[in-house]
Amino acid sequence: MQMLAIAQDGMRPGKSAEVFDGLKRMIMLGEVAPGIALLELELAQRFQCSQGTVREALLALQEEGLVHRLPHKGTRVADCTEDEAVEMFRLRHGIETRGIARALRRPDPALLPDLTVLIEGMEAKAQAGDEYGQTELDRAFHRRLFRTAGLPAVEPLLHRCILHNHRFKITRSGERRDLTATAKRHWIIVEALAARDEAAAVAAIGHHIETIVDVGPSIFGAAPEGPKA
Repeated sequence: MQMLAIAQDGMRPGKSAEVFDGLKRMIMLGEVAPGIALLELELAQRFQCSQGTVREALLALQEEGLVHRLPHKGTRVADCTEDEAVEMFRLRHGIETRGIARALRRPDPALLPDLTVLIEGMEAKAQAGDEYGQTELDRAFHRRLFRTAGLPAVEPLLHRCILHNHRFKITRSGERRDLTATAKRHWIIVEALAARDEAAAVAAIGHHIETIVDVGPSIFGAAPEGPKA
């Protein structure tokens, strides 16, 4: 229950959330290809709701950069290009390395317990083979940590960067990932935070981003670690 509360912070309530979550999952897993039209009437029938509810969900997906809504042309699934992924990795690296340093200077007694619960949730998703569910908790982990930095206007930018990193990673990799390794990679960040060691924390989260396959090592020149994570 605690993990659910942390991970769902800021989520939209109601039927539009169900439509939003369903479409988001399909797009993130590559079940709906870039450029495909999303027709409100068809989606309303599929999700058994009004077109207004579908429209609300599509607007939320547009906010996350997963769809494009154009006047008189409807809504289409956004592309997920390597160039965009590279730039978002670079943005994310700068935001998170500076953010974790700020977070260590701002007392937050709930931070470490919250992060621990989220990693344990990621490990459980790994055991279940649920990659999408794990990415949801992964994003919640990084957003929860960054929230302590006290930069609320920057958090949505970080969320979009991580979201598109995950989408690119899932849809462009032909190999099965070691989901357990993906979850466990987060513990070193928590250990550095627990030690109140700013240099170690910055290095840990920087290395975490630099060694994300399949893009991280080629951007930052870091050696990938072990199995695909």
